[in-house]
Amino acid sequence: MRLILPLPGNETFARHLAETGGWELGEIETRRFPDGETYVRILSDVADRRVDLVCTLARPDDGFLRLVFAADAARSLGAREVTLVAPYLAYMRQDRRFLTGEAVTSKTFAHLVSSTLDRLVTVDPHLHRYPALSALYTIPTETLHAAPLLADWIAAEVEKPLVIGPDEESEQWVSAIAERIGAPHAVLHKIRHGDRSVDVELPDLLQWSGLRPVLVDDIASSGHTLIEAARKLPLQGFSRPVCVVVHGVFAEDSYERLLAVADRIVSSDSVQHVSNAIRLAPLIATSISAAEKVSEYLVRHRRPPEPLDKVERAGIDSFPASDPPPWTSGVGSTQRRTPRQGKGDSAT
Repeated sequence: MRLILPLPGNETFARHLAETGGWELGEIETRRFPDGETYVRILSDVADRRVDLVCTLARPDDGFLRLVFAADAARSLGAREVTLVAPYLAYMRQDRRFLTGEAVTSKTFAHLVSSTLDRLVTVDPHLHRYPALSALYTIPTETLHAAPLLADWIAAEVEKPLVIGPDEESEQWVSAIAERIGAPHAVLHKIRHGDRSVDVELPDLLQWSGLRPVLVDDIASSGHTLIEAARKLPLQGFSRPVCVVVHGVFAEDSYERLLAVADRIVSSDSVQHVSNAIRLAPLIATSISAAEKVSEYLVRHRRPPEPLDKVERAGIDSFPASDPPPWTSGVGSTQRRTPRQGKGDSAT
């Protein structure tokens, strides 16, 4: 049976995934040492099992090393395959060098993940200049799409929707959502001047007056595009929109500012947030189940499980410092070993 292991902050998503797939939910112990370094211990048996590490990668700098330590520990303890289930995949925006000297972090991050994990499963990564994740990652990747789930939620919760996308690039994605539920759609014209400066122009939407505007987007991070669009819709006589996004990152106070101009905000649970209303576990569980049918020879293995040496074995057994382990000369001795005398020590 597969083992689902949540990294801290991913326990709820991992539980939903394990329940949906009928798999075992494991546990990882982590803590910080006084000097700030990270302690990681896998409390479940991973030997000869397929292990899925569940870790959304929103705000990845805080916990990426913890993920690396867990993956390496699972492999060294004998896991057959270690997969990263990252509902949200970070470091996709910096896909080229805009200014001299910049790091192309999307490539660097992909290299780090590929050197650590055997497989990656994610949902709607922010592919812009890359045609697919395979252009970045050297491990097998599975890109899943949440558009049908967003469409189904809109159909169930919004009466007479008008689906509106954030920019011209979203035309195909937005039209697919609208077509699935038999609704009209439109897209905005967006001009981005930087990380925090966006101009949004609305097309003429008067032919759909009386419909409920639904703004859809793959990621809400700064929220500027959605906020500007929500502010301008009433200028054409529309009510405050419903905002539906796949990844609700909502940096800083963007959620509060968007909530001030929107009627409702909904996101998937790829990033834990109060707006979560669309579960991705069924989508990911289906993908994982299908991958289990892949022939064993297609699974990438970096190295065989490492045998435990005596020191590691003793560490697992957690012997007290005052109780010598079996492989030392102190075992079985009923007397304390006499300390070696230094030059200034007395024998009395």
